[in-house]
Amino acid sequence: MNKFKSFLAPQLQEYLIYRKNLGYAYRGSLSNLKVFDQYLKTKKTKKEILTPAFFLNMRTNLKMEAGTVNVIISAIRTFFQYLVRIRIYKENPLRDIPKLQENQFIPYIFSPEETDRLLSAVCGRLRKNPEQYLLDYSRYMALLLLSRCGMRISEPLKLQHKHYRSEESSLYIEKTKFRKDRLIPMPVPVAIEMKNYLKIRKSIIVEDHNPYLLSGISNRKISESSFRVAFNKAVKDIDIDHSRQIIGNITFGNPTPHCLRHSFAINTLKNIRQRGVSAQHALPVLAAYMGHEKYEHTVEYLKMIDAKQRPGLVDFVKNQHDET
Repeated sequence: MNKFKSFLAPQLQEYLIYRKNLGYAYRGSLSNLKVFDQYLKTKKTKKEILTPAFFLNMRTNLKMEAGTVNVIISAIRTFFQYLVRIRIYKENPLRDIPKLQENQFIPYIFSPEETDRLLSAVCGRLRKNPEQYLLDYSRYMALLLLSRCGMRISEPLKLQHKHYRSEESSLYIEKTKFRKDRLIPMPVPVAIEMKNYLKIRKSIIVEDHNPYLLSGISNRKISESSFRVAFNKAVKDIDIDHSRQIIGNITFGNPTPHCLRHSFAINTLKNIRQRGVSAQHALPVLAAYMGHEKYEHTVEYLKMIDAKQRPGLVDFVKNQHDET
C-alpha cells in the first residue's frame, strides 16, 4: 500500500524500498518524508515549483522545533540525491539549504529514587486477569531493561527468546541503531526478575508460540505505543509529568522513555566518580555496553547534569532570561 499522496508518491515509495533493501531503518525515513509528502499535497505542488526558494519557505512554514526541521530537511535532501542519481532531477534543490540554529537540549534526568518510584508505579497498575497481567508484566520488564540496562526503547521490544542466555544471565542485542550487535550482562536483580517473568508466563500460556522474549498480544511483540501509554501513566502517578520548556535558546525536555537511557548513563558515571574512580576509564566499557557507534557519543554524558542539578539550572536560565 502506498503511504504517500503527492505527485512524488511513486518515487517516495520506491526510495523507501531502496533504502530498506540497503539495510537502513524504515520508520524514521517514512515519518520525515510523510511530512514532506503532506506539505506537497497541501500546497498542490508540481515538479516545476521545487526550487531552493520553495524549500526555504517550507522550512519557515514548518511549525516545529529547529532540530526537528533540520532532520526533515536532511531526509528530503537525501531523497533528492536519489532522484538525481536516477535522473528524475538534474540538480538537488536542497543542496545549499543551511541548517537552522538549534537550541541546546537538556533531557529530563531521572534520579535513582525516581526510577525506583516509576517502576513501582508500573507494578501498581498490573491487572489481575491472567492475560492482562502478563501483558502488563511484559511492559514492566521492558521498562526495567530500559532503566537498569540503558537500552533504547526499540531494543527490549524486539528481543526474542534466542537472544536471552539464561545460564549466563545475558542478552544479545541484534542489529539496532548503527546496525551493531552486542552482548550485555544483566544486573543480578534484573536477571532474577527475568526468570520470575518467564516462569509466570509459562504458567499462564501452556502452548507458547510467541517468539518474542516479552510477550505482546497474539504472538506479537509489545507495541511501542502501548508501552509509551504505560510509561506516561506511571509518570503521572509519581507526579513528574513536567512539560517541555523552551527558555531562550535552551530546551528542557519532558520525561520520555528514552530519558531512562540518558539517566542510566549519567547515574552510572556519577556512581563511578563517587567511588573515587576516574569516569574517563569507565567510558569505553559503558560505550560498548550501550552500543554507541563512536566513543565521543558516550563522552557527551560527562557534560550532562544529574537529576539534582537540573531544577537549579532551569531556575537559573529563567532568571537570566527574565533579566534580558
